[in-house]
Amino acid sequence: MKVIRDLSSDAFGSLSRGAQIVTSSHEARGRPSGALIPRRNSLSDEVYRRLKSLIMDGSIPPGMRINIENVSRQLAVSPTPVRESLARLEADELVHKLPLKGYRTTDLLDQDGVREIYDLRLLLEPPSARLAAQRMTSEWADSLRQEMATCGRAPEGSDYEAYQALASHDERLHGLILAVAGNAMVQNAFARTHCHLHIFRLSYVDTFGTHTLREHQEVVDALVSGNPADAESAMRDHLSASRTRMISRFDRPPVR
Repeated sequence: MKVIRDLSSDAFGSLSRGAQIVTSSHEARGRPSGALIPRRNSLSDEVYRRLKSLIMDGSIPPGMRINIENVSRQLAVSPTPVRESLARLEADELVHKLPLKGYRTTDLLDQDGVREIYDLRLLLEPPSARLAAQRMTSEWADSLRQEMATCGRAPEGSDYEAYQALASHDERLHGLILAVAGNAMVQNAFARTHCHLHIFRLSYVDTFGTHTLREHQEVVDALVSGNPADAESAMRDHLSASRTRMISRFDRPPVR
């Protein structure tokens, strides 16, 4: 039986260190030290963002039980926003709720899991890109160009705080293409995989981002030109290359 570690007592240090790292970036911009979470109406959103960052960059490792009371003390908030945040993280499939035991972080994808996600994406996304090119309008083309402009270069850091802009761009762009294609069932199936979170959670290096952004531009160029065959081919090439990059990560330790 797998031993589930507990995010409490000594093990809680991983959250403490991660939270302090997150806090330091705010303090560098002039916010005085003190409570880790700013007091504002979006308290629950901020707790969610902090916990998500700690899970994504491995400060809260896979398989670790999360003690709500300890987290609330460490982040200087009440248990309520922590519970709300954990419910959202469960919807993201980054934590699981254990009966009578609270929450634990989910395991990382293994090699088979990565292959299965990409098998599904290769079934759904290249035909959707073809359809999106057929349905392209000037308004949709402007939206795609604007999305590309949100992430002009690959992040250099290997923690989630550094690369979350790329992860968010990746999710938005692929979602936008599916929206242009107009098949709601495909959109819903894609959204339920939470594939971007799980793939980026494995690891990130700047070369990953450089290749991703270049391939995204090739997909967008084909889409806005209204060329269905090129759009389908560019999307297939992008996903195949991304799968190869992610599978290769299992041959060496993740970069953190």
